[in-house]
Amino acid sequence: MLNRRKTLLIGLSNPNFSQRFFRRRLRTKANHGYDDVSRRNIARKHGDEEEDKEKIHLLKSRGQHLLTNPRILDSIVRSSNVKSDDTVLEIGPGTGNLTFKLLEAASKVVAIELDKRMIEILRKRADERGVQDRLDIIYGDALKTNFPEFNLVVANIPYGISSPLLAKLVFGVKTNPYRSATLLLQKEFARRLLAKPGDSEFNRLAVNITMFAEVEFVMDVSKRDFVPPPKVDSSVVKIYPKSKIPDIDLEEWCAFTRTCFSKKNKTLGATFKQKRKLMELMKLSKFEGRSVDSDDDGDDLGSGTGISLLRGKIVGILESGGFLDKRPSKMPNDDLLQLLSLFNEAGIYFHDRANAKGICDAAFDACDCLL
Repeated sequence: MLNRRKTLLIGLSNPNFSQRFFRRRLRTKANHGYDDVSRRNIARKHGDEEEDKEKIHLLKSRGQHLLTNPRILDSIVRSSNVKSDDTVLEIGPGTGNLTFKLLEAASKVVAIELDKRMIEILRKRADERGVQDRLDIIYGDALKTNFPEFNLVVANIPYGISSPLLAKLVFGVKTNPYRSATLLLQKEFARRLLAKPGDSEFNRLAVNITMFAEVEFVMDVSKRDFVPPPKVDSSVVKIYPKSKIPDIDLEEWCAFTRTCFSKKNKTLGATFKQKRKLMELMKLSKFEGRSVDSDDDGDDLGSGTGISLLRGKIVGILESGGFLDKRPSKMPNDDLLQLLSLFNEAGIYFHDRANAKGICDAAFDACDCLL
C-alpha cells in the first residue's frame, strides 16, 4: 500500500500523468453525458478552445453528439464545395462548431435547432464573432419545419431522424431545389444508403432515395471525434439531386416498394401469392369481380372469386414482363419502374388514391421500414 501511494505521489508530480489521472476521475457515466470538466478536456484535445467558453450538459439520449475534431470539420466544409454566395441549411447545429466553419466560406447559414440551450450558445458565439447578421437560427423540429430557400445542405444529423429527414430533403427538392447535401450519418445507415442491387444491405430506402438522387461516399469519422462519443462510428455522404427524375406518383411508388421489399429476398411470384396482400390490392384497385369473402382466412384462393381472378391477372403481368422469379433485392430501379407501370396500366394500384398525402407524410412512408 505504501509503495502504491509513493508511486502515485511521484506520478502526480508529472504534468502529463496528472492530467490523464484527473481526466479519468472526472468523467461521468456514459448514460448521463459528460460533465463540463470532461467536455473541456476533450475539446482541448482537438484544439477547439471555443468549447471551453460554454458549459452545457450533453445527453446521448437526445442524440447530442458534438463533432469537435477541427480536421474533420474542415474536411466536411471542403467536401461540400461551399461558394461565397451560398445560403447553407444546417440541421442540428448544436453549439456551432460546424456552423462557424461554414460561415467562413458561405454568405449565410440557416440553422434549425430544437434545443433552446444550444440556440443561446449559438447566438452568443455569433455575437462574439460579429456574424450574427449572417446566421439565421430557426427554433423548431426539422421534420415539421418548412425550410426556407437555400443552395446547399451541410449537417451532422441526429441518428434518430436520419431516415425521415433524408427523405424530406430528397423528395422535397422540387419545391426547394439545392445543389447538394453533405451529411454526417451513422456508418451502418450510410452503408445501407450506398448499397446497390445484389448487396446484402440493399433496402427500400436506398431504392427510394436513388430514384431521385445520386449518393456518394466521402469519408468515415471515428466515434472518438464526438463529445460525448456515440456507440458507433459515422460516415459522411454527399447527396446530389437528379436533374431528371421519372414522372411518378410518389405515394404510389413508396407503397409499391413497401410491398416488394416486405420480403426482399422472396420472388415476386411468392410475394403476390399471399391472400392478405391480394385482398388489400382488391380494395385499392379498380378491378372487376371485386367480391371478397373477408372472413375466409384459408390459404386456398378458390376458383371463380374476385381474389382468384386478381391473382391470375397479377401472375400474367409478372410472366409477361419476366418478373415472376425475380427478387426485389437484386432489381434495379428501372425494372421496378417498369413493373409498377405494368400494374397501373392493368388497373392495379398500391395506395389509396382517394386519400392523397402531403410530401412530408409520403417521405415518412418511404422510410418507415428501415428504422
